[in-house]
Amino acid sequence: MMAETNLFPTASAPGSADVSGTVSAKLLRFSLSALIAGSVISSSALQASAQSQSLPIVRDAEIEALVSDYTAPILNAAGLGKKRIGIVLVNSPSFNAFVDGRRIFINTGALLQSESPNEIIGVIAHETGHLAGGHQDRLREQLRQAKTMAVIGTLLGLGAGIAGAMARNGAIAGAGGGIAAGGGEVAMRSLLSYQRSEEAAADRSAINYLNKTGQSAKGMLTTFERFASALSLNGTQIDAYRVSHPSPRDRIANLSQLAQASPHFNKKDPESLQLRHDMMRAKIAAYSGGLGALQRMFRNNPQGVGARYGDAITTYLRGSARNAIPKINALIKEQPRNPYFYEMKGEILLKANDPSAAAAAFKQASTLDPRKSSLIRMSYGRALMLTGNKANMETAIRELKSGVAKDPEFSEGYGYLAQAYGQSGQMALADLATADQHYYAGRINDAKIFATRAQTRMKSGSPDWLRAQDIINTKTKKK
Repeated sequence: MMAETNLFPTASAPGSADVSGTVSAKLLRFSLSALIAGSVISSSALQASAQSQSLPIVRDAEIEALVSDYTAPILNAAGLGKKRIGIVLVNSPSFNAFVDGRRIFINTGALLQSESPNEIIGVIAHETGHLAGGHQDRLREQLRQAKTMAVIGTLLGLGAGIAGAMARNGAIAGAGGGIAAGGGEVAMRSLLSYQRSEEAAADRSAINYLNKTGQSAKGMLTTFERFASALSLNGTQIDAYRVSHPSPRDRIANLSQLAQASPHFNKKDPESLQLRHDMMRAKIAAYSGGLGALQRMFRNNPQGVGARYGDAITTYLRGSARNAIPKINALIKEQPRNPYFYEMKGEILLKANDPSAAAAAFKQASTLDPRKSSLIRMSYGRALMLTGNKANMETAIRELKSGVAKDPEFSEGYGYLAQAYGQSGQMALADLATADQHYYAGRINDAKIFATRAQTRMKSGSPDWLRAQDIINTKTKKK
């Protein structure tokens, strides 16, 4: 599992909606849960200024493949199969998902807490409903209207205040302040009411997509039951007019009849898909929660594949790479065509300081991988580079170049490529790869430094020279 905190510089979180028109992440991101702890939007939130913050992105070939398999049928059912909708994994323990542009963001916490594929597929169906319904664009229009309402309320308040002051009438002046405050309150409530209606529409669309794909909506109801239980346990008191989502109980009441009317309501996920889901959860638990989390997760099946997969990963992460190798080998023996077991074996062997054996494992993973994941190819190239054998450098560079060409925003790949170029004595290309690494990580000034240095040793007008020039010409955003 690879973490990248600045992979998507454009996926920053804008702040709140105030009378000057600043847009709120809580309002523009149509999230399924609106984070239980932060589901209530207070009036003070409308006065917050915008802040950019990078999302902690997680990259993992196995998890991305599984979530993609969950998503593809839903997107096709929604008529979005050809729209190149991206799936982004966010490293966060909370159960949440949201959309932004043409991307669906899913927290690792949602993947970890969903006990069946059907639960997370319901989440994806809901977010797809927002995309298909064009809710983001409509919400921006509602934000503009809310801004207008707030401004009018403020002007009325100012007018009343001035009139009161001129008449030396304190009561009128006081009323002016109330009108000004009321304008913002009305705008906020109107905006939240609109968003609640869009959330309900996305829920209904989700059930339609699930019916079209022959899948149950029971997982959606299970998710809302989880939220309702969390609110009950927390003793949270919610003002129904100050939330961006309908309450979990309302959503259950509204959807139960529709969900249960489907002929697919009691349909279970295929065993093979459930097994992949269990292994995904085991991997996330191993990386985020350790052995205790795994034992709790698989207490009813401690010898299952998922539990043993998580145990192998935990053993490796705790510094016992040599002890992890026989555990992953046992899993490979059971599933000799699982590319992700070989990928994990490669990671373990790298930690065991055996890059040659790791390269062989990554090569096998790449051969078996039907998706030809760019991440696995880059891992293969990186392992070859780490052998230090000059005979491996040409293949290492080829694999790394293929990987970054398919996945250009993965900045770490350029770092590996820069090392490979450096070991092969191609210093200009090493500087250019380093420039790309900084560029895709959002460090534009550093990217320009390395691009300028690379360009001095390149033929003017060549493709690499032009790429360096593009980086040099990039405009940096003013703070």
